[in-house]
Amino acid sequence: MRHEVAVVGAGLAGLACARDLAAAGVDVVVLEARGRAGGRVEQTHMPDGRSVQLGGEVIGEFHWAYRELVAELDLTLEPAFPGLPGSETHRLDDRTLVVDDFGWMSSNEREDYLRVEALFSHLSKTVDPDDPWSHPDADKLDSISVSAWMRSVGAVPATLRAREMAMRALAAESPERTSLLADLRKEAAAGSVGFYSYDAWESHRVAEGSARVALLMAQSLDSKIRYSTPVRSIHVDPHGSHVVSHQGERFDVDAVVSAVPVGPLRDIQFSGVSTARLESLSNQRHALAAKVVFAYDEPFWETNGQNGSAYSADGLMGGTWSQRHGVLSALVPPERIGPFAATAGSQLQHELISEMVDLFGRQALTPDRVFVRNWFSDPYTQGYITAWRPGDVMRVGPLHGTHEPPFYVCGSDQWVCGYMEGAIRTGRGAASAILGSR
Repeated sequence: MRHEVAVVGAGLAGLACARDLAAAGVDVVVLEARGRAGGRVEQTHMPDGRSVQLGGEVIGEFHWAYRELVAELDLTLEPAFPGLPGSETHRLDDRTLVVDDFGWMSSNEREDYLRVEALFSHLSKTVDPDDPWSHPDADKLDSISVSAWMRSVGAVPATLRAREMAMRALAAESPERTSLLADLRKEAAAGSVGFYSYDAWESHRVAEGSARVALLMAQSLDSKIRYSTPVRSIHVDPHGSHVVSHQGERFDVDAVVSAVPVGPLRDIQFSGVSTARLESLSNQRHALAAKVVFAYDEPFWETNGQNGSAYSADGLMGGTWSQRHGVLSALVPPERIGPFAATAGSQLQHELISEMVDLFGRQALTPDRVFVRNWFSDPYTQGYITAWRPGDVMRVGPLHGTHEPPFYVCGSDQWVCGYMEGAIRTGRGAASAILGSR
């Protein structure tokens, strides 16, 4: 089959890229391994009509590309969980405390946390998020972990513990295994407000459900998407490229766009792409994570003064947040995937519900539904968000997120971290680069 452009992957990035190309009159085909569009955004529905998001949900104040697309699709943004009334819940040392802002710390420990955060914020202002490799101390900053740096500036154990719990709640790699330069880069992109801020990164959601964004784009592309078509190989050549599916179907094209997560991308055979480009892509990592969603009739936790946001120092789940009325989301972080994956289904649900009872009381014992999405073992995702271990930023290098025409890359992995904004921003950026070269 002959087309002008093949987009491999119908997640947010691939859909955004293909949508812009199609709107410009380009003959584009989208090759999607799954039988659905959306990638790491996915939804289901409760019998009462409530949508339940099983993947990405929220965006931040500075996520302009996603916000623009939502407006174009005539969807609605509304405040997400950070603005909800009530206090956070912290589970540590067999205690459950309902307090805000790591209120389990002593006043001296809290002062230390704020001191270290101010130092981190100041340092992040010296990093260009679009070019962290230009920093005069890039090698040094990338060679150490966030925790190692915190210890070097005298952080007390409670400050280190607070950051560990916060990263677990995000299902990110432990700060012991996260590059300082990568974390500085991420927060520089958010305006250097300090450590990860939910107000900055997760302030809004799509009222109709984040998966609706992908579904509407897929509907507009219609027959241009080939579902259940995993790609086996990609050959890139300025005089004519081609993509071959696992079924042996060949697609001859002028340009190829990879919108595949970095894990599954390693399973595709490439030819005609430079060694440096492939090494940069293969050096990226995903944090292995799972998502669990608990649906209840009512948000009973609110009567206890809890807002649904929780942090857990033990157990399988790293933390929870309120997805919508009566629905709580949770993430299983990389450090807990081993015991999570090793637990049988019925026992796993029992343990997960028991953790919810520890956090929110006996009323959490009888959810209407428990949804589990194992993103870590999904063959077409192999992870959830991008992970950057010490040394990774320099190993990936300044080719990160760039193109090698007629080969283009996009996806949340190709931005500063694995979020929906990165998918839309790089997807539309790839389309713009292709159109600009024509």
